[in-house]
Amino acid sequence: MGSQVSKQVERRKAISTEKKVLIDLHQSSGEDYPGSDYKPSDRKNWMAELNPEKVHINKIVWPGTHDSATNKIGIPCISRPFAQCQNLSIYQQLARGTRVIDIRVQEDRKVCHGILTTYSIDVVIKDIKKFLSETQSEIIILEIRTEFGHEDPPDFDKFLEEQLGEFLIHQDEHVFGKTIGELLPKRIICVWKPRKSPQPKSGSPFWNSGQLKDNWIDTDLPSTKFDSNLKHLSEQPPVGSRKFFYRVENTATPQADNPILCVKPVTGRIHGYARLFIAQCFAKGCADRLQIFSTDFIDEDFVDACVGLTHARIEGKA
Repeated sequence: MGSQVSKQVERRKAISTEKKVLIDLHQSSGEDYPGSDYKPSDRKNWMAELNPEKVHINKIVWPGTHDSATNKIGIPCISRPFAQCQNLSIYQQLARGTRVIDIRVQEDRKVCHGILTTYSIDVVIKDIKKFLSETQSEIIILEIRTEFGHEDPPDFDKFLEEQLGEFLIHQDEHVFGKTIGELLPKRIICVWKPRKSPQPKSGSPFWNSGQLKDNWIDTDLPSTKFDSNLKHLSEQPPVGSRKFFYRVENTATPQADNPILCVKPVTGRIHGYARLFIAQCFAKGCADRLQIFSTDFIDEDFVDACVGLTHARIEGKA
């Protein structure tokens, strides 16, 4: 018993120390970077606002959400706080400016997060179609994976093609160098990551796991996650020469050996430092590698931070 108490005391000290590291870094370095003062006038149509004929796919800093379809997961006030990473629907996230959606499914096509489930993938598709019907030039990266510990939904690729085929941008490495205008009227880059089914091949309506990569680490320590994100990002090729998407997740994850197991207070330790991270990318010389930037509980400022850097790249200022 005493050793457990001692361990928890040390854990709380470590968390407190790491939170102070980010506070001090923010105070000493600030969060200014090229484009940091830019705000889109219409987040729902921010790509259209930047001019689709000028916006190359590999110049975009894509605002994304982590575990995107968890707004209604589990049982409210009982199991939901342990798995909910977003409080907005998929449609609301897209309308707010999100352009990368992260969906995990199980055998029956229900969205899940670990052992907890929520609505069917049909709800996600309906929200995406609604958003696409209300906009003209917005491109979405839709990542769908079979959740760890689950089997692939039967014939899921056929189902997705039936539902979204008219919008799908086929797997092709030349897409990275094209503008949004050159890809329209196609609107969705769909990355399908099955556990056992064959991976999508070149020319397929779907992109595969090798074309959306990250270096996620499982930690509730904010400075550890922040530094790991910078380190792994710095090891990637610049976006101009890269033929895959690379994601950085500005999130922290509850740990079983810590008494705080709800997502929101844990991920909140790093949530407010998105702009600091981008500024540090410039300070460390790896800003030309940043591409997909994802978060829990996305807000307008996170979207603006990504769109601002995208605007600066298009204008040749970053």
